[in-house]
Amino acid sequence: MMLGLAIVAEVIGTTALKASESFTRLVPSLIVVLGYGVAFYCLSGVLKSVPVGIAYAIWSGLGIVLITAVAWLLYGQRIDAAGLIGMGLIVAGVVVLNVFSKATAH
Repeated sequence: MMLGLAIVAEVIGTTALKASESFTRLVPSLIVVLGYGVAFYCLSGVLKSVPVGIAYAIWSGLGIVLITAVAWLLYGQRIDAAGLIGMGLIVAGVVVLNVFSKATAH
């Protein structure tokens, strides 16, 4: 649950980072700071029970896929077939880590 919240907060912060226009707009800039603050706070809580490498792999992998989807929806970023295949491989890797790896804390 905390890892999911960390991922969502990071995606919100990253989305606002573009909207902040290099921290020249106040409200999006505050959302960036708050989003990353919540993300790292939640991630630090996750690290009490999940190995750092596994937690970071899941956090960054799902974050990449989600932020790409948000960028497509909000900013019209184009995703080609190679990008979709790559993101599919990222999701597959996260599934393998969670379902088959003995390194994760279940």
